[in-house]
Amino acid sequence: MTRLLELSDVDAYYGMIHALKGINLYIDEGEIVTLIGANGAGKSTTLKTISGLVKAKTGTVTFAGHGIHLLPPHKVTQLGIAHIPEGRKIFPRLTVRENLEVGAYTIGNAREVATAMEGVFELFPRLKERANQQGGTLSGGEQQMLAVGRGLMLQPRLLMLDEPSMGLAPIVVEQIFETLRKLNKQGVTILLVEQNAHLALQVATRGYVVQTGAIALADTAANLQENEMVKEAYLGA
Repeated sequence: MTRLLELSDVDAYYGMIHALKGINLYIDEGEIVTLIGANGAGKSTTLKTISGLVKAKTGTVTFAGHGIHLLPPHKVTQLGIAHIPEGRKIFPRLTVRENLEVGAYTIGNAREVATAMEGVFELFPRLKERANQQGGTLSGGEQQMLAVGRGLMLQPRLLMLDEPSMGLAPIVVEQIFETLRKLNKQGVTILLVEQNAHLALQVATRGYVVQTGAIALADTAANLQENEMVKEAYLGA
């Protein structure tokens, strides 16, 4: 497998707060990797450090052979990393179509943008039905579909999702995770932060357990599901 992303000894801070402490992790092309852990453990900060929203104080972040830890967020995006943040963060006054067009800002070719949008509409037919509707009038599930679709407009090599199931009905969560499986089969590499460890480990290839800003455990998803500490702390066993 080709190594797509690697974090080596990454430390990051929020002011004086030491948020990430020597994080080491990697993702190979074609994998779904999940980060699980309690609220405030550093999972979201890890994604923000990869995408350049939080700067690594020490260590390196390498993507497709490029050191990206010193790059601003828009340059990281241009390399092919799409970050779907917690809370969706769509543009409520823009239509569905306009939200998707914003996601394609790095693509200069109108035909490519149209093709990418058609691909999103195939994945999420509901968005096609609501193409001219303002994003803020969509249901929570539809907004999550729109957030994922906006990320896919970039045609990313790595799709990072932060808590995609949060606040959604179980049937919508099932649809979102089935879409992630489809995308992965189409060749999209995925880094997933998900509070629902059951769901995350069912869809992932491998996983990392994050505790107080550090990696406490790393293994295959299957092994993590059988790990006694993981079962007790995160799977409700």
